[in-house]
Amino acid sequence: MEQVKLTANQKLNKPEPPGTMDAFYVRLGEIEGGLPKRLRQCAQFIGRNPDRVAVSTVADLAVAAGVQPSAFIRFCQELGFRGFSDMQKLFRHEYAKKWPDYSTRLNKLRARGANSASALLAEFVEAGRASLENLMHSLDAAALDRAVSTLGGANIIHLGGYGRAFPVATYLSHAFEHMSIRSVLHSGVGNLASLQLLAPGDALIAITFAPYSAKTVDLARAATQSGVNVVAITDLRSSPLVQFDPAPLLVSEIDVGAFRPLSATLSLAIALAVSVGASRKLV
Repeated sequence: MEQVKLTANQKLNKPEPPGTMDAFYVRLGEIEGGLPKRLRQCAQFIGRNPDRVAVSTVADLAVAAGVQPSAFIRFCQELGFRGFSDMQKLFRHEYAKKWPDYSTRLNKLRARGANSASALLAEFVEAGRASLENLMHSLDAAALDRAVSTLGGANIIHLGGYGRAFPVATYLSHAFEHMSIRSVLHSGVGNLASLQLLAPGDALIAITFAPYSAKTVDLARAATQSGVNVVAITDLRSSPLVQFDPAPLLVSEIDVGAFRPLSATLSLAIALAVSVGASRKLV
């Protein structure tokens, strides 16, 4: 009779550790609600600061999260890892993809001789074209329909996008205003708090791309805790926003020297806004 070799986790009736960041965030979304308070703090801290996991010790992370190191280790084990170092390997791979600063990006463009304005324009146009074609083939139509349904039935649509995503959130605010759809742009200008505006029956469009905005992730978390449905516009299944939206709208942009245009993202935003307006018979 053939014998099946069991892993150590299977012998102990524990889950196998996630092998990819996609699987990690899926697992995290499954267990976070049932975790004890301290382990839930670990989960929330990681969602806001994924890059720090790659470069910090477990002791440093524990201090930052306000828990004991032993709590962080228990959290890793809840996910199926033997310990912190096993989990950290996943995050180090993700961290390696983090975008360089603007000075580094410009130096790279100069090094390859792409400092002519007309040549750069041609590259950005081509990158935008390719990104748009990719969006047409990769976007989940069912997820888009679900987003339109969620937003179409919302009392107020909240918009959250910081950094590179802010122009997208601003455009959506402009579009909804002209369609007479009530919306709130969470800009963070002047550090003015606006979380008290979140209410059951509302919806939030949260927008962020790697390296992810902690402000946007925190806003999505606050929205979920307030009974607000979240529509996530992001780039990867490993995005921390995925834990708040089971059917996110995924869009990737092809970069030019590590500068990323917003051609595909803005096209998606336009289509989303007009579809929501049409669903409410306002346009």
